[in-house]
Amino acid sequence: MASLNSASICFGEVLHKRTKPKKNAFRYQVFFLRIPMRSRNTDRTLLSKSGVGDNSFSWISFYDRDHGQGDPDALAWIENELKKSNINDVDGEIWLHTFPRILGYVFNPVSFWFCQNSEGQVKAVMAEVNNTFGDRHCYLLKPNQKKHIQYGESLIADKEFHVSPFFDVLGHYVFRFMRKETLPNQTQNVSRIEYWQDTELLLSTSISGRELPLTKVNMIKSIVKFPLLTFGVILKIHWQAIKLWYKGAKFYSRPTSTGSEIK
Repeated sequence: MASLNSASICFGEVLHKRTKPKKNAFRYQVFFLRIPMRSRNTDRTLLSKSGVGDNSFSWISFYDRDHGQGDPDALAWIENELKKSNINDVDGEIWLHTFPRILGYVFNPVSFWFCQNSEGQVKAVMAEVNNTFGDRHCYLLKPNQKKHIQYGESLIADKEFHVSPFFDVLGHYVFRFMRKETLPNQTQNVSRIEYWQDTELLLSTSISGRELPLTKVNMIKSIVKFPLLTFGVILKIHWQAIKLWYKGAKFYSRPTSTGSEIK
């Protein structure tokens, strides 16, 4: 692997648009981290030197156990899952896009692991989905025709996991990822998910962000602008659920089995 990669903080927004059977749409401002997990494994000060607590309490912190199976080494988990799926050419960086903990609390509706080869090509993406019941399910996305995932291409996965109580566990997701330079030294990230049942688009959602270096100055900016970010995420989720319930959206109970962890 080449020289160490730098972590980023991404300032952007979450978009959420439900089209059927009850319409509902919202957007809100967020920030998230883009962590080079293999570089972090080599340089254990990669996060802490910028003011992020690395497996330790801080205003903004990252814990390995918030990902995978809750083990103390999330990188080892993703590498093991790639090996079990016979993906053996991820010899570059593994980037994790995720919300950090804020004052010890986090809820990540979805985190993304971008797994690269030594040339920087994306060989696989792991979409790590959490619901508000404390369950987790991971969708391993692989290239379609070519030997690596190209930005902008559609990646399809059958829905296997109960997320919203206002949708049944049916249909499929379409994932699309974009990462491009918009200005010199400025990069924009977009991760988009569409939820389809047969030929009907029921939900489209995305998280986007403009990448900035993970520095102490930018960390302070994030605290000033979003002092209680992850508390707000969970509150907004429940507020939107109340609005859907009030509109008369059909309620689907959580299944007794949530399916396999990796699909």
